[in-house]
Amino acid sequence: MTINEYQQLAMTTANPALNRQQQLLNGVMGLCGEAGEAIDIVKKHLAQGHALDTAHLARELGDIAWYLAQTATAIGCPLEDILQMNIDKLKARYPQGFESDRSQNRAKQDL
Repeated sequence: MTINEYQQLAMTTANPALNRQQQLLNGVMGLCGEAGEAIDIVKKHLAQGHALDTAHLARELGDIAWYLAQTATAIGCPLEDILQMNIDKLKARYPQGFESDRSQNRAKQDL
């Protein structure tokens, strides 16, 4: 399955009664909520002595992907385009791969 196929399949389970603005709002709120659930799993592992529940974390990452797909759909953008834009940005920022100095001085480079 390609990322755009995932986006199309995932959106078959979206609420069809929502307009684009409502989809956008639901998408970004869902991203925040699911990211919070993911960090809670990691927090319990790192700060409370729980075993890292990778299966639960993977399910939360799937939920994050769903809300990312909804947000992208709401703005009319295929996920493949979003991912490519991100790779292009990262290649420009770190042409030789990650470098600590480039990261620390990024604000100057991004101007």
